[in-house]
Amino acid sequence: MMPFGERLQSVVDAHGRLCLGLDPHASLLEQWGLADDAQGARSLAMTAIDAAHGRVGIVKPQAAFFERFGAAGYAVLEEVIRTARDAGFLVIADVKRGDIGSTAAAYGEAWLAPGSPLESDAMTAVAYQGLGSLDPVIDLAHQHGKGVFVLTATSNPEGRGVQQSVSGSGRSVAGQLARDVAVRNASARGWGSIGVVIGATEPITASGIDPVLLQHTPVLGPGFGYQGSRLGDLASVYGVAAGSVIPTVTRSVLSAGPDGLAAALDAHRAELAA
Repeated sequence: MMPFGERLQSVVDAHGRLCLGLDPHASLLEQWGLADDAQGARSLAMTAIDAAHGRVGIVKPQAAFFERFGAAGYAVLEEVIRTARDAGFLVIADVKRGDIGSTAAAYGEAWLAPGSPLESDAMTAVAYQGLGSLDPVIDLAHQHGKGVFVLTATSNPEGRGVQQSVSGSGRSVAGQLARDVAVRNASARGWGSIGVVIGATEPITASGIDPVLLQHTPVLGPGFGYQGSRLGDLASVYGVAAGSVIPTVTRSVLSAGPDGLAAALDAHRAELAA
C-alpha cells in the first residue's frame, strides 16, 4: 500500500494543490434554492464534485453540515465520500475527532478503515490530549495508506490564547505539536502521512511554529477566500513551508452558485498558479 504522503503528492502533481471544501451551509443551500435538508446537502455536494472533476484532485467534506440532518445526513455523507473517491478524488474527511485508547481507535476505524461506510483517504483529528493519544488512529492510517491531519494552529482568533501559549518546553503549544508531527515524518522520502492544519489568517511564525520543520509535513491550510486570505499570500503566511501547503477554498467557490462553480475554481487555480 502506497503511503498517504506519496498518494497526496501524486494527486498534487496531477491536479494541483487546491482542495475544495464541501460544506452545505444553510445559507448556501438557500442561495442555491435548495431545501435545508439532507437532499439539499446531497444536491450541493454532488454538483460541486461534478464541477471539480478535472480541476482539483482533493475534496474535503465537512461532516458537521451533514451530521445536522441525523441519519439521513450521514447516509448522504457516505454517498458523497464514496462518489468522490470512485471519481478519483482524494477525500479528506473534516471530522476533527480525538480521544484516547479504544475510543480513538474507533474514530480511526470509522473514517479510515477499508470497507467502512465512511472510509476516506484522510481525516482531521484533535490532539488536545497530546499527539500520542492519536497513536491508534495514526497506526491505522499507516497500516492502510491513509492520512491524519492534526489541528495545530486554527484560523479562528479565539484559538490563539491556547495555541500560542508557551508550554514547559519553552515552545508554544502549536509549535510543540508541529514539531512532534514533523518528527514522525522525518523518515519520509517526500511528504509524510501525518499532516497539520494551520490556518492562513496570520503568519505561522506568530503561533511559534518553525516553518523549516515542515519540509516533510503536508499542511492543510483553511482560511483562504471567504475568511480573507488570498492564495497569493501563501509565501508570506507559511514562509519556506509554503510548498507543503494544501490550500482549501470553500464558500468563495460554493457561493458562486451551481452555474458559477467551474469558473470560480478556474479563477482560484489561476491565482494559485500565479
